[in-house]
Amino acid sequence: MKPAAPSATAAAPNAQPLPTLKPAAARIANAYLKRILTARVYDVAIESPLEPAPDLSRRTGNHVLLKREDQQPVFSFKLRGAYNKMAHLGAEQLARGVICASAGNHAQGVALAARKLGCKATIVMPVTTPKVKIDAVRARGGEVVLHGESYSDAYAHALTLERERGLTFVHPFDDPDVIAGQGTVGMEILRQHAGPIDAVFVAIGGGGLISGVAAYLKALRPEIRIVGVQTVDSDAMLRSVRRGRRVELADVGLFSDGTAVKLVGRETYRLTRALVDDFVSVDTDAVCAAIKDVFQDTRSVMEPAGALGVAGMKQYAAAHGLKGRTFVAITCGANINFDRLRFVAERAEVGEQREALFAVTIPEERGSFKRFCALIGPHAVTEFNYRISDPQLAHVFVGIAIRTRDEAARIARQFERHGFATVDLSGDELAKEHIRHMVGGRSELAADERLFRFVFPERPGALMRFLAAMHPGWNISLFHYRNQGADYGRILVGIQVPASDDAVFAQFLHTLAYPWAEETANPVYKLFLR
Repeated sequence: MKPAAPSATAAAPNAQPLPTLKPAAARIANAYLKRILTARVYDVAIESPLEPAPDLSRRTGNHVLLKREDQQPVFSFKLRGAYNKMAHLGAEQLARGVICASAGNHAQGVALAARKLGCKATIVMPVTTPKVKIDAVRARGGEVVLHGESYSDAYAHALTLERERGLTFVHPFDDPDVIAGQGTVGMEILRQHAGPIDAVFVAIGGGGLISGVAAYLKALRPEIRIVGVQTVDSDAMLRSVRRGRRVELADVGLFSDGTAVKLVGRETYRLTRALVDDFVSVDTDAVCAAIKDVFQDTRSVMEPAGALGVAGMKQYAAAHGLKGRTFVAITCGANINFDRLRFVAERAEVGEQREALFAVTIPEERGSFKRFCALIGPHAVTEFNYRISDPQLAHVFVGIAIRTRDEAARIARQFERHGFATVDLSGDELAKEHIRHMVGGRSELAADERLFRFVFPERPGALMRFLAAMHPGWNISLFHYRNQGADYGRILVGIQVPASDDAVFAQFLHTLAYPWAEETANPVYKLFLR
């Protein structure tokens, strides 16, 4: 049943099942039921498994099931709709060839379908498309044309080529046959889980997947809530439903490239407005955390769009305090460039609220650094950046592992109580994307500085052991550390050691028993830090 004003902060869902659909919504859902039941998808698609997510279930307090569309031959649900559309084309249309616009996953579906049906496929993709998707399309015989910054740009160019070359356009979402093909995901969910389902969480780009899934589920099980999930910077469907008309975005975020759509389809808007119960908007950090969540339960790595359903499920359950429910999240794609994993890993801890970032000001005096580290106590340090820059005050960028978001505020108050001015940077995009990597530089105050790389065992107390062994006359002038999840941490330290203390310092290094290497003569150090 469509709510009066769907939003990311709608009222908590009623514990009682929704009775029936409104007549108009029921007619829309039933009109698609036969299309979905007779869709031709299994020539190329598999019936993807519906798997429990035990770790997610434990942490959220709900029974979480993952619909594993990432296990399709093209690692995405998109081949269902593409093949169903193309299988309904006439022989003459197939002989002329097909064309589509896609950020990558629909493109792979069209290329695979074309190879299966023996026709030529031209694929227009945004220039921002991950290379893994471009290579996959070409490997399946598709002709790739790169154009524009987003799907909407590629779409406009594809329509031009369609007219010029006399091709048949295969829309990625706004086509009844495509929607029906995607709707077979919903058909499989009900076949695989006959018990109660409280909600199904579906990523939205142009709206093809959620339209098909919602049509099937609402026709047969109208009590199941359908919740659409979008990123905060690509929420065209949510804005459209709120305003009662299709809204075109001026720009879209590109992190979740699979859902970066400026304007949703006419048909998908009509179905979504009538059949989807609620919406959730999630940010980049939440998506990164969801990618990690799915990996922990499945050992599979989702692309950002593929993890949206999980991110939305977590946020929705937390916002409404839901426990003991049965939720299905569709993991709809796993086409991710390997080098993007660095960014995902960096942001996942903040997105899961397992890491807090702080800017802390401490007195630039002997022993203050050690006193500050003692305040951190049992908390694991995830990152530490410092460079001497002022004779009176030291500015430290520090990341600390936390269990709940409230814990960050308690840590900040503790620092403040002991005279260390503190700013919580956990929600600061500039800090998370850039500043954390830029703390450092040359300093006129770094006289007698020697630079060392140390390897520390990743266990509590290692840093304090290092500090306790230092001579009180030596000063730390540079410190950089980032937890990389390994058994050993690598730390860069600048220490101001007078030449007269060289022998004592050598003894200190020997007693420390940590592997180390001096980098004072390194040309990179001289260029950027000395």
